[in-house]
Amino acid sequence: MTGSKPRNTTSSALRAITPKALEDDIRGKMKKGFTLIELMTTIAIFSVIIGAIIGIFIAGVRQQKIALEIQTLLDQTTFSLEFMSRNLRMANKELGQGCLSQRGLNYEITKGGSGVKFINFLEDSDCQEFFLESGQLTYFRQSSGQTLAMTSDKLEISSLNFNLIGGSQQDDIQPRLTLFLEISSSGGIPKSQFQTTISQRKLDVRF
Repeated sequence: MTGSKPRNTTSSALRAITPKALEDDIRGKMKKGFTLIELMTTIAIFSVIIGAIIGIFIAGVRQQKIALEIQTLLDQTTFSLEFMSRNLRMANKELGQGCLSQRGLNYEITKGGSGVKFINFLEDSDCQEFFLESGQLTYFRQSSGQTLAMTSDKLEISSLNFNLIGGSQQDDIQPRLTLFLEISSSGGIPKSQFQTTISQRKLDVRF
């Protein structure tokens, strides 16, 4: 077309790579990155978040361990108390079997109050005893001569007491044996206390 001027592409390209334009381009790219302060701040925040997550995880594991120890304590204590109650209810009167120290007794408190001896009529009038020894609930059977620990070494019984009511031949009270137990775990959980009262199944009559 007449009257039109051709574009000067060479001058436009030269202007695009001038020192001023190159400096502006470099500054623009530098602004897109992170400064040292920004990087350190990011790392600090990330460390705090990771530390909090790890702390929550450790606390959860610790609580789970405590829960398992409490469950173990309850399981073993419940089993032991049920086993003792079932056997102590089967007590028979001493009528010359040679188990208890006096004739006419149904139960005999031993070990200064931390043990009880009786005759189990369901097991061929076997002389048996429950008592505390070395922090464990212990079961003795005269027929086999065995002494068995009823609780594991992970549990420690700090107190075991038996209180007998109606044990005399001269009263008209059915024998009742109250058991108090204080037990704790080696894991450091608080002590737990248990109490139960057991009544002899056979009617206590005078002879």
